[in-house]
Amino acid sequence: MKLPAHAVILAGGRGTRFWPRSRTRTPKQLLNIVGTETMIGQTLRRIAPLFPASRVWVVTQAEQAEAVLRQLPNVPREHVLVEPEGRNTAAAIALASVHLRRECGDAVTAVLPADHVIARETRYRALARQALRLADAPDALVILGIEPSRPETGYGYIERGEAAGACHGASPEAYRVRRFTEKPVLRLARRYVASRRYFWNAGMFFWRASTFLAQLDRFLPATARTLGGIENAIGGTGYAARLRRAYGRLENISVDYAVLEPASRVKSGVRVIVAPAKDIGWSDIGSWAAVYELLAERAGANVSAGETATIDAEGNYFWAPEKMVAAIGVRDLVLVETPDALLVCPRERAQDVGRIVKELERRKLRRLL
Repeated sequence: MKLPAHAVILAGGRGTRFWPRSRTRTPKQLLNIVGTETMIGQTLRRIAPLFPASRVWVVTQAEQAEAVLRQLPNVPREHVLVEPEGRNTAAAIALASVHLRRECGDAVTAVLPADHVIARETRYRALARQALRLADAPDALVILGIEPSRPETGYGYIERGEAAGACHGASPEAYRVRRFTEKPVLRLARRYVASRRYFWNAGMFFWRASTFLAQLDRFLPATARTLGGIENAIGGTGYAARLRRAYGRLENISVDYAVLEPASRVKSGVRVIVAPAKDIGWSDIGSWAAVYELLAERAGANVSAGETATIDAEGNYFWAPEKMVAAIGVRDLVLVETPDALLVCPRERAQDVGRIVKELERRKLRRLL
């Protein structure tokens, strides 16, 4: 590999579907949702064989920055980048990219979510190494595509085109992206899975920082100019104030919509490539129902963080580690207790927990947010 490899971990989300455990200051990625490690701690440990802590960057928000620093003590403090406000993934990745350019000129960059589960870590790292080799080419934007296991309607899909070809002597399985698709209805999702030409878009990207910034300048020029304009202030006393004044003017748009989709449609001078990620045990654990599905040992099993006594109760997820949970005649429920709140909902409605957070915001119940 010609350039050094750095990792950028995106850790700025609120995780509203994991209320009441996930709050503004302690969102999903800072919690032990699955297992004893926090999600961001799992992410850092998983990539440690690929990236020393000195080459890890984290993009987060002000309310969470101190907690991130406590959980990742070996990551350089200046590599924990604080967004003044959330402006979606295009801005977050651009912020990290200009910092990378300022510090080391250029680097091959892995952009990774902080809050996913990957069960087969050795397999994942092997695929990530292949993606990094592909991304070392100055004309490559690489995405790991998850091979779908079911006709899922909650994810965006990537359709593959022709083979991407060898790159720097390595020729892992990889394809040009034919198109990105929105979250499909079930009928389309079934067709996508049956065709074996589609992958789930899990938001794991690999590219040179310089390649990404060049495409950002082409497709999102205002954001590129704004962040480029404050690059010389990085490390100085006026940097935080300049960033705060400028950040709210950045477009609030995902990197998929801002860069990857237009780059795949036009002659942009880059190849948008999907590298299949097969058999890595991936989950974005997007709701309490997904946590149940990940942890349940068999269909209908109850999953609990603490002691339980159940009679004629099946398929339930209980998080009340400080209390005995007694359940009689209930099925497919989610129960999550914190010192100040209790969530109860059917598992099939777990995706709607974020609506409760919006209601709390409407009622200005900030103590519960």
